[in-house]
Amino acid sequence: MIKVEHLYKDYSKEIKVLKDVNFTFEDGKTYAIIGSSGGGKSTFIRCLNMLEVPTSGTIALDDVVVNDAKTDLTKVREKMGMVFQNFNLFEHMNAKKNVAYALMKVKKMSESDAYAKAVQMLEKVGLGHRVDSYPHQLSGGEKQRVAIARALAMELEVLLCDEPTSALDPEMTTEVLKVLKSLSHTGLTMIVVTHEMAFAREVADYILYMDAGQIAECSSPDEFFTNAKTERARQFVANML
Repeated sequence: MIKVEHLYKDYSKEIKVLKDVNFTFEDGKTYAIIGSSGGGKSTFIRCLNMLEVPTSGTIALDDVVVNDAKTDLTKVREKMGMVFQNFNLFEHMNAKKNVAYALMKVKKMSESDAYAKAVQMLEKVGLGHRVDSYPHQLSGGEKQRVAIARALAMELEVLLCDEPTSALDPEMTTEVLKVLKSLSHTGLTMIVVTHEMAFAREVADYILYMDAGQIAECSSPDEFFTNAKTERARQFVANML
């Protein structure tokens, strides 16, 4: 469980991105965070594992306060991993080594065990035939699937995805969304910032609609897309569908 209480993020006196955000993410559920650009979605998800440092408030993963100065963030990130918009792969490593690297460095696995795990994870995302390929030899969709395999190899409890398809064309977007869909409701908690409304509606247990740095609504997909509570959310739905 991730519990967020009174979360604020200011970049300056004038730029206040998150404003008293309070929310509890349940274990094993899939959440889609949606909203217009500038609403605070990416900042919020990046705060959850301290890629952005909150100005104030608390974020707790189970009984560990993530943004406590005494917390070992490496341990937190072993449980709560991130998939980024632009893949963040090591260009000088093939797909197998990209996945295996953190297993050797963080989990202290042997090279043979790490590579075996990497191949297993790449097969899981449909890239068993690409284990020896380097990033420059992969399509955008394949790169993102390598990034997902890398995160899954850490045996996460929580998978954070920040606009995982924003850099992809429609065909590649479909590849990646298919993989994410296969991971939902498998015991993994998934929190996905997305503009893909069909994916959000089909896969998410809950829709979080963010506006002006706050969670303006949280509801089931059916309720949100057919009967949003606020006028701002209704306008958003009308523009996106």
